[in-house]
Amino acid sequence: MDFYVAAIIQAMCFGPLVIGLFLSMKIFNIPDITTDGSYTLGAVITAVGLAQGSSAIVTLFLALAGGALAGSCTALIHTRLRIHALLAGILVMTALYSVNLVLLGRSNMPLLGYMDIFSGFGVFESPDHNTLSVLLIMLAILFLVMSYLLRSDFGIAMRATGDSEPMIRAQGVNTSRMKVYGLAISNALVACSGSLMAQFQGFTDINMGIGIVISGLGAVIIGDTAINFLKVRAISVMLVCVLFGVVIFQLILAAALGVGVDANLLKLTTSLLVLFIVALPRMGGILQLSRR
Repeated sequence: MDFYVAAIIQAMCFGPLVIGLFLSMKIFNIPDITTDGSYTLGAVITAVGLAQGSSAIVTLFLALAGGALAGSCTALIHTRLRIHALLAGILVMTALYSVNLVLLGRSNMPLLGYMDIFSGFGVFESPDHNTLSVLLIMLAILFLVMSYLLRSDFGIAMRATGDSEPMIRAQGVNTSRMKVYGLAISNALVACSGSLMAQFQGFTDINMGIGIVISGLGAVIIGDTAINFLKVRAISVMLVCVLFGVVIFQLILAAALGVGVDANLLKLTTSLLVLFIVALPRMGGILQLSRR
């Protein structure tokens, strides 16, 4: 049972990440690969901040600021230099590897013994239950903030930029600025996930962000499948579906490990699972055509 509780906690840590990916990939239609670098950046800033004696709340906000800066760089390269968003994300992600290594000063850093964001909450006897409670509170706040933001005039302008950029530009909206804001918010949320995960697992590693976009993408696709199945249009319900998707995705991985899949093959298992999720709707269409 504790094994699956840990999987749910990990899914909650990934909550801001999948909302950030939902914002960049589904609302702006931008395949932002900056995610791999900004996730690690959030963890690195957290490790350095805690080691320097800063509080966990301060380091969390610094991680948000670092992720926002990384996302802004990608958006500016894309909008100002007219470079494809995918290439712009790859360039910033590659640069962030060196930045993270310089900031951390080593390949990994243990965080045991520092007062993290989960340490001050002692309502339950089980540390896992306390951690889960803190994450649920944080996700509830994030859900309310993002629901309000995306339903505001500012959020509608961002959503319209992804749906029909020429149309919203004709209405006088600066779409380049909207992309900068959108990718800044997206990568700030991704960095927040990196910060939470570093504090939960008790260490920061320079390679912890490699392939993280695949895990997040799998969760977003599960959420998007639920959105299409339920035919919902309310942005708050969409966010719930995405958060539901990350829990399902992590539980599937936990089940795979539980039945004996080698932990060294976890990345391969994740890739195959995402491939299956992406291909499943197309396989259904192929089966219908073959029956005809």
